[in-house]
Amino acid sequence: MARLFVTGLGGFLGTELGRRARAAGWQVDGIAGARELDVRDAAGVGAAVHAAAPDVVVHTAYRQDDASVIVEGTRAVARAAADAGARLVHLSTDLVFSGRQEAPIAEDAQPDPVSAYGEAKLAAERLCPPGALIVRTSLLYGGAAPSHHERAILDAADGAGGMAFFTDELRCPTAVGDLASALLELARDTVAGPLHVAGPDAVSRYEFARMVAARHGRDAGALRSRRADPGRPLRVVLDSGRARALVATRLRGVREVLGG
Repeated sequence: MARLFVTGLGGFLGTELGRRARAAGWQVDGIAGARELDVRDAAGVGAAVHAAAPDVVVHTAYRQDDASVIVEGTRAVARAAADAGARLVHLSTDLVFSGRQEAPIAEDAQPDPVSAYGEAKLAAERLCPPGALIVRTSLLYGGAAPSHHERAILDAADGAGGMAFFTDELRCPTAVGDLASALLELARDTVAGPLHVAGPDAVSRYEFARMVAARHGRDAGALRSRRADPGRPLRVVLDSGRARALVATRLRGVREVLGG
């Protein structure tokens, strides 16, 4: 039985990954969240990984508003995986790119983040050892409970918060189950370096919000739209063709999954 260690095991992706891994016959251990163990605690993370003796470590834990969790947490997890002789699969983001180009973004494109979150995630990528797999993905949705992206949309549709959604920021929403299944395939592979794993449909944040609202029985017409503020990422469209050639899991588009 292969052994998998997941940071953020209690999070949106981690929960789905753990569930699917157990069903596929993996022995799963991990860190559920910060209340259990802060991923910046290098000694604690090292001890947890050493005790689990995993074949693969998948690092999903992060806090979007805390660069130290992203950067120092990755430093600790990468060191622990290396000390344990485990393969490291690190989850990153499409927001390491500005989206200022016209063509879909391949793995060899030069990162150019324009947000603090994107900068932190890029710094974290650069802490990963050469043999690690760095998976860049986009807006996650479709789990047993709403993701924080979906929750914000549903709150806005319900009249809470007054959030408006960008019409000119394009992303590639990714069904969390598809990503989890692809990660389990890639965990057994030897591919290394950056790999883009996202849905094939490029949609605006506003279009995505309307699809999520409608799927959850809300009035999509209640959502407000706006153009993105200067300095935000724009056409952040990942080219996931390489990943589609590597995995049997079909990465479905958001229009197929949610309709619209």
